[in-house]
Amino acid sequence: MSHKNTICLWYDGTALEAATFYAETFPDSAVTAVHHAPGDYPSGKEGDVLTVEFTVLGIPCLGLNGGPAFKHSEAFSFQVVTEDQAETDRLWNAIVGNGGEESQCGWCRDKWGLSWQITPRVLNEAVTGPDRAAARRAFEAMMTMRKIDIAAIEAARRG
Repeated sequence: MSHKNTICLWYDGTALEAATFYAETFPDSAVTAVHHAPGDYPSGKEGDVLTVEFTVLGIPCLGLNGGPAFKHSEAFSFQVVTEDQAETDRLWNAIVGNGGEESQCGWCRDKWGLSWQITPRVLNEAVTGPDRAAARRAFEAMMTMRKIDIAAIEAARRG
């Protein structure tokens, strides 16, 4: 591993499965190395996959098969900016359709419990723009959504 800072994500024996899914789902993503345990450890045996080096949208990550002690929560999420409804739908449907779960306001969880914000660029621009009334309308529209509907956000922004 040559990166100065890497996000380490804890899995219960499924780091390679998760990393492979991310590599297949997101652009600029890949599994770059798989390391096997040199000896027995609390949640595994010598030779088991211990860590998996991978990138998600260019961000270096390390999947650690640490066992069942810790679970993912919404306190950490990947925010993925999408350019259109087709990309939003594709990523959302890939995560939710692969054993994941929908949440609110563009958030969903993958089957391993990791949270993702599938966030159209239009939404970010709408809620942070200089027109505060338009931002409020877009924000209020977002608050009613699960997967973000870009046309509805744009309509709310226009009033």
